[in-house]
Amino acid sequence: MGRFSRIEVANVMKETGLVPLFFHNDIEVAKKVTKACYDGGARLLEFTSRGDFAHEVFGELSKYCNKELPNMVLGVGSVTDAASASIYMALGANFIVTPVLREDIAIVCNRRKVMWSPGCGSLTEICRAEELGCEVVKLFPGGTYGPGFVKAIKGPQPWTSIMPTGGVSPTEENLKGWFDAGATCVGMGSKLITKDMVKNEDYAGIQANCEKALEIINAVRN
Repeated sequence: MGRFSRIEVANVMKETGLVPLFFHNDIEVAKKVTKACYDGGARLLEFTSRGDFAHEVFGELSKYCNKELPNMVLGVGSVTDAASASIYMALGANFIVTPVLREDIAIVCNRRKVMWSPGCGSLTEICRAEELGCEVVKLFPGGTYGPGFVKAIKGPQPWTSIMPTGGVSPTEENLKGWFDAGATCVGMGSKLITKDMVKNEDYAGIQANCEKALEIINAVRN
């Protein structure tokens, strides 16, 4: 079971504004990337379930965070069915992120009071997700819709919390666009944790990218 309640997770998302996304099938690499993000100020990490035996890597990463990074809120993304969500929750996932709106996943997460964030691309999907108890909606793919979509949704629904993912980069222009439009937080993957950085074991660079992104987010929000 996860260590953080759904409300605690939602609050950390709102407070920090950043959810790094990452996957690697080598547990030692995964640990080092997670530590770099943590040292850079990130307090959430979405481990994207995209490879064979990903749940085994996540299980070890979850134990590592529990012991070494006690304030890191570790969750799982790219979850596509309720069975997978249940496995990850049993391994300690504090939140579940999905590429699409799946009511079966909402049910198993709500049953255990674990936060879930579904990928939505229309006002109808967003409203349905909130009816199912969603705290923070994932706008995916964010780059397809853009900040204008977020602003348009926040007009009639100021209570809606939106996390754009995809099309987000650690630049002032990009982040200012999303947060000025009303985004609660952003999900950022390959533009924050680049393939070259991972390949070259540039964990200091990953840490610096997180620090920079968080600094920009704090500046544009204030």
